[in-house]
Amino acid sequence: MVTSNNKNYMGKENFIKKHDIKNRISELKAKKFCFQINRIVLPNGHEGEYGSIIHPGASLAVPITNEGKIIILRQYRFAVSRYLLEFPAGTLEEGETPLNSIKREIKEETGYKAETWDKLGVLVPAPGYADEEIHLFLARDLTKLEEIPNGDLDEDIEVLILSPSELDNLIASGEEILDGKTVTAWFRTKQLLGI
Repeated sequence: MVTSNNKNYMGKENFIKKHDIKNRISELKAKKFCFQINRIVLPNGHEGEYGSIIHPGASLAVPITNEGKIIILRQYRFAVSRYLLEFPAGTLEEGETPLNSIKREIKEETGYKAETWDKLGVLVPAPGYADEEIHLFLARDLTKLEEIPNGDLDEDIEVLILSPSELDNLIASGEEILDGKTVTAWFRTKQLLGI
């Protein structure tokens, strides 16, 4: 049982508490997100200047074939100058729902489409400095596309098809570098499917 001396955390409805923005000090916009420094008042009454990444959100899918194989990507990420093992994912475009976003991304990144979608929850990957939420999905009843839609020009992706045990062994070996959203989504998938 988790206990707290702060009575504000007693009910689930109290988990989300918005802060008050007194004024925006600066903002730097990039292609998919922006960085803001704001003077804010926190729910506990403390006032200060805080910088954070404002992100439109993202979606991720764990694609599983009808044969029980896992489709995962080895993708180059410039920010860390290396290839990572990760599930298909992408940033939400303006006005796009999380499910529509991942339906588009899975086609572009893997060359498959899915008929069955299960929600796996929402992940907040870096709450210390970003408001990004990643919507996690399980994608099943896959069909290989005859024609793969064009993806982003900066994507450098290799599609891998692994058994669940092969993926578990890769994660356990430490030989592949994985990101947090991939490990979390795989954990949630295993919980849902009981594998």
